[in-house]
Formats: sequence, C-alpha cells, structure tokens
Amino acid sequence: MALLAGVVVLLAAAAPAQAAAGYRYWSFWRGADGGWAYQQQGPAVYVPPDGAVDGWRFAVSPDGGQQAAQPRAASGFAAVCADTPAQTGRKRVAVVLDFGTAADSGSAETPPEQRNACATVVPNATSAEVLAAVAPPLRYDGNGLLCAIAGFPKAGCAEQLGAAAKPSDPEAGGDGGGPDVGLIAGGALLAVLAGGAVWQARRRRTS
Repeated sequence: MALLAGVVVLLAAAAPAQAAAGYRYWSFWRGADGGWAYQQQGPAVYVPPDGAVDGWRFAVSPDGGQQAAQPRAASGFAAVCADTPAQTGRKRVAVVLDFGTAADSGSAETPPEQRNACATVVPNATSAEVLAAVAPPLRYDGNGLLCAIAGFPKAGCAEQLGAAAKPSDPEAGGDGGGPDVGLIAGGALLAVLAGGAVWQARRRRTS
C-alpha cells in the first residue's frame, strides 16, 4: 500500500509540469460533418478521398493531438471547391489554412489571413502532396516534421514551451517536437515501481 501511495504522490507532482508544457506547431485535421476531427495519420501517409477536407491550424497547443487548437473556419467542401470543376482522373480536396493569431506566432511576424484552397490532384496524392499543390513553400525539419506552410513561420519548428522548454536549433528548424521526456521518464518510473511491487508480493508468499 505504501508503494502504491508513493506512485500516486509522484504522478500528482508530475501532472502540473506536464500541463504547463505546450508546443507551437501546425496541427492537422480532417473535415467531419461540418466540424473537425484530429487527423490520426500523418500528411505523408494519409490519402484523402475525392471530396475530403484537410484542415491546418498554427497555434500553441498541448502535446497529445486531440487537445490541439482546431481551424477556426468551417470545414465544408462545397463552399471551398464550388468554383473548381471536377476533372476525369483527378480528385478535388478542400484545404483550410488557419495561420493562427499574433499571440500564437510568438514573434514579430504577422500571421497571414486565413484562407481556403481547392486542390485538383491525382487520385493517390497524399495530404502532403495536396498541401504542396496549393500552399507552397513548405518547410520540413530533418525528421520530416512540417514546420511551415506557405512560408509561415519563417523560422522555428514545434518549439516546446513551458517549464520543460528546450531551445530550438534555428538551422535545423527546431527539435521536431520530439517525444515528451517527462512522460517517458514517468513510464520508466512506473515500470520500476511495478517491479518492486511484484518482488514484495513474491517475498510475502515465500516467507
């Protein structure tokens, strides 16, 4: 019981530090019933169907995806692609770009206005290829993380903010966000404590 109580205390102590951390990055969304659903697949992997809506939002958001800031515009395909006729052997994908607010940018750089675009691409095009067709230039870091859309922001890449923040490498475009070190450390700690609990139980049975 004492061991379990120690685990609870340690996790409670770690929670505020986790809550204080966040990242400044482009989050990826898909249109769903006029709203937005967090995209579980990366843009280089996901192949949107004809009539899909890809959404992007630049903002300071907590690590973990689902709690990221959504695009502020609606996700209707018809409104975005109304003036783009269908073509045989091509698909149309609506793209909603929300460059965030001045507070989100974290610099003197003024975010561009929100805008929409209708991409006409080959049927097997990924969301990364869709984005490249309507919002160049794109900037990626050495790990393949998307850092900038339409050249925004000019520098940085998924900078971590809060108590656990680490400086980004301006030449590499940042540290790519990376895994949450606090979470990994917490998992390792739990594994050690769980092993200790098993050892104590076995010792009681054999004594």
